[in-house]
Amino acid sequence: MSNAPTPSVPTMRDVAAAAGVSKALVSIVFRGAPGASDETRARVFAAAEQIGYRTNRTASLLALRRNKHIGLTMRVRNAFHAELVEGLQAAADEVDYRLVLGTVTANHDERHAVETLLEFRCEALILLGSTLTRAGLQELAATRPVVLVGRRVSLDNLDIVRSADDRGMEAVVDHLVSLGHRRIVHIAGGPGAIAADRRRGYIRAMRRHGLTEHTRILTGGASEADGWRAAEELERGEQPTAITAFNDHCALGAVDRLTRSGTSVPEAVSVTGYDNSFVAQLAAVDLTSVSQEPAVQAQWAIQAAVDRLEGRRTQPAQVVLEPRLVVRGSTAPPLGT
Repeated sequence: MSNAPTPSVPTMRDVAAAAGVSKALVSIVFRGAPGASDETRARVFAAAEQIGYRTNRTASLLALRRNKHIGLTMRVRNAFHAELVEGLQAAADEVDYRLVLGTVTANHDERHAVETLLEFRCEALILLGSTLTRAGLQELAATRPVVLVGRRVSLDNLDIVRSADDRGMEAVVDHLVSLGHRRIVHIAGGPGAIAADRRRGYIRAMRRHGLTEHTRILTGGASEADGWRAAEELERGEQPTAITAFNDHCALGAVDRLTRSGTSVPEAVSVTGYDNSFVAQLAAVDLTSVSQEPAVQAQWAIQAAVDRLEGRRTQPAQVVLEPRLVVRGSTAPPLGT
């Protein structure tokens, strides 16, 4: 019996590497779908022949038939994404389309999630809070309809559905100022575009109210642990009378740290979140927050994808929804007012 290793069978990924293009473009070429130039098609076929790749004829024929699959990427630890998925599933069911879920985790990034969805031949993609580069998004959108949910970006071939995060955070600051607060701190959400929009809204509102000297931004993030660490940092400086957190989970971490250190909420410090998650609505939490209307965003996202797939629209669309402030018991006038 021979002990010689079995030669590996070339894959589409190998063809992509040999041709110097993305796997998504290789898939387009082999399916005969629009989105690749004649030069690119020729290069892909030449690379496939050179490395000995043979397309599956049966699979190619099946690929010519529509499957009505819409791929969806979401971060499993993001509670707001979970709410969006529920709305997206309901909206997809209404128009007889099926969702294929691509999860983004610590060990499985967005790029790999997208590749998985492409392997399932999804006809369109909905990306929740995408962090792909502009070049990566453009390349992907050249292959099929792509809808970005929650990210502000200007690209000619993408559909955008988002909430105006900057205006939502401005509404939070306006509410706190109306209660009499001046020393208002913002716990930021990190380097992402959504966090940047909310941070910009905070700065703009503070400036508009003549509170620039009280502007203070702490490094935070999207988790309870991030909020906890930021609140711990507050103990080393001047105590604010109000905190605006990047999202509800960050806010809850801050509340927990403040409570453990003997600082009462909202008597000593008011705290606000963002996203109006289910936990924010619990009576024991009662967190002032901002609703992004996830069900409405979901309806628009599915409609945008289906309109493209059904040929009802070819031009990109952008839907920007107005966020809604939800006032609860975690905010109150500062002490002494």
